[in-house]
Amino acid sequence: MDSLTQIVLGAACGEIALGKKIGNKALLFGAIGGTIPDLDVFVGSLFYSNSIDELIFHRGFMHSIVFAFLGAYVFGQGTFKLYNTKKRIGTTTSRDWIWLFFLSIFTHPLLDSFTPYGTQLFLPFSDYRVAFNTIAVVDPIYTIPFLISLIILMFFKRTSSKRSFWLKSGVYLSSAYLLFTIGNKIYIDRVFKNALSESKIEYERYSAQPTIFNNILWYAIVETKEDYKVSFYSHFDSQKPKNSFISLPKNHELLPMKQNADLKKLSWFSNDFYNLQQIDNNRIQYNDLRYPLLNPEDKNSSVFSFEIKKNGNRWEAMPLYDKTPTKEDLQKFWNRVLGN
Repeated sequence: MDSLTQIVLGAACGEIALGKKIGNKALLFGAIGGTIPDLDVFVGSLFYSNSIDELIFHRGFMHSIVFAFLGAYVFGQGTFKLYNTKKRIGTTTSRDWIWLFFLSIFTHPLLDSFTPYGTQLFLPFSDYRVAFNTIAVVDPIYTIPFLISLIILMFFKRTSSKRSFWLKSGVYLSSAYLLFTIGNKIYIDRVFKNALSESKIEYERYSAQPTIFNNILWYAIVETKEDYKVSFYSHFDSQKPKNSFISLPKNHELLPMKQNADLKKLSWFSNDFYNLQQIDNNRIQYNDLRYPLLNPEDKNSSVFSFEIKKNGNRWEAMPLYDKTPTKEDLQKFWNRVLGN
């Protein structure tokens, strides 16, 4: 999920592991631990010069279970040696710090696994991307109550029972909401699959996920032999999404996606849910269709798009700066959330 959410979750893990011993400093170190996996964005830019390689590296090994164990030991031992000096000698143990970093690092990819982006939890043994598609990459309802509880917690002494109460409140509320998104996903899948059946659409693959910032408006994509079909459904809709599927052409013939190693990686990254669009004579747009159209009325408003360019012998996926969402896109998106 987003950086703020991972900082909050990491801080809570720090409090669980060491809050009673070192107070608010545990929140700080937990927040640092919760941020470590996302440093793969910077690590990838150091090791790779190709944008597609960097894209694949993110949420790769540094988001794996193996890294959680290795990172916990390295960062735990290192922090203990730095912390266990002068008046602090004997106040904590290396085991305390290893536990803090394990909790904060491991819960990061675990939470990411519930988003559509997913994470490669089982590297280096498998590159399978775990993505349960139950919660958006940014969801304030998960994050804000959790954040508020930790802020309140900071004003109490480390031995206070009220500190424990607010920690549990944040953890329980966020966990309850995450469980709700799982149940919501099960319900939404049934809604969309019934709509596909009623619309007599024969499809090969199906996926559904919440749109950004909420768990109310959901987006479904299905692949048929000829094209992709997408649809939206909001809990505020007065009708089920029968005959509401929009057809998107694949246009896969515009690039040799399956014959080139770089493009094949990009296809894998999108779980093969992508289409191509000719921008002009020399430019091709790649749309990752796992993510919804921002403007449900605009087939070209995919929120996760790149311009595909040849750079020497390699292909690159470059940001589309001219595809910044407009106020109209955002307004139509919000209206669609409200069921309009």
